[in-house]
Amino acid sequence: MRLVFAGTPQVAADTLELLLAGPHEVVAVVSRPDAAVGRSSRPVPSPVSRLALDRRIELLRPDRIAEAADRLAQLAPDAGAVVAYGGLIPQGVLELPRHGWVNVHYSLLPRWRGAAPVQHALLAGDPVTGVSVFRLVAALDAGPLFATREVTIEPGETAGDLLGRLTPIGADTLGVVLDDLAAGRARAVEQAGDGLTLAPKLAAAAGRLDWTLPAGRLERVVQASNPSPVAWTTLGGERFRVLRARVAEGPAGLSPGELLLGRRDVVVGTGDGVLELLQVQPQGRRPMPAGDWARGRHGEPARFA
Repeated sequence: MRLVFAGTPQVAADTLELLLAGPHEVVAVVSRPDAAVGRSSRPVPSPVSRLALDRRIELLRPDRIAEAADRLAQLAPDAGAVVAYGGLIPQGVLELPRHGWVNVHYSLLPRWRGAAPVQHALLAGDPVTGVSVFRLVAALDAGPLFATREVTIEPGETAGDLLGRLTPIGADTLGVVLDDLAAGRARAVEQAGDGLTLAPKLAAAAGRLDWTLPAGRLERVVQASNPSPVAWTTLGGERFRVLRARVAEGPAGLSPGELLLGRRDVVVGTGDGVLELLQVQPQGRRPMPAGDWARGRHGEPARFA
């Protein structure tokens, strides 16, 4: 089949890379316009744009995908594939491919519709999540399902870890669905009417660690916020990032936010239980093991705010 692929971040580029090794022809790629990254003001291409440029695939980077509708119609794609594009695809564009647009979503729909399904699954403490491949419709992640794959969430996984495991599963499932569409055997079923939850993008404030909460909840905030927006607290008036942590056995009597620095470990009191810090990033420094950070401290403040 002739495919148009729409996506923007690295997870989408990884999926596109796997699609390019398959039997279908990617005739064009649509990605978000170049944008500044980090402290630089210079616009840089998205990971998907870079891959398309490297592979010499026609690349469209409109502010709104509707602006590329005429060119997409000229390409006459059989299907469109979408992975984390980051923009609305209006009905007129949805109707251009003969088989419509097929979207990869990293949850078991209808649970966690929205931009951050992996993060919200971790925040909620879900034991399982997965991948859904569905026909894109105008409503948010509401289209009928072609296929789902369930995945067990492993202890200690961050959002980055889990998304890394889900990406090849999603790409493989997408490939199977596209093969089925080409062969005329694909069947989509409507999503369940119950179990709907929403997963909006996490703001920076969602990563702030409230030490009066139970240790288990704080562990989930750390997991869900890595790599973005990153869990944080303050120490001595400076922002202090916590990249990995776990609920741990610890001494009784630590008050919320109180630090206990050992030779090999760092534990913090919470509203219920103790959280062990595993990887941290003090302001202006690189990520490091928490034990390494603790060994460099000499009488500095010993409480998180």
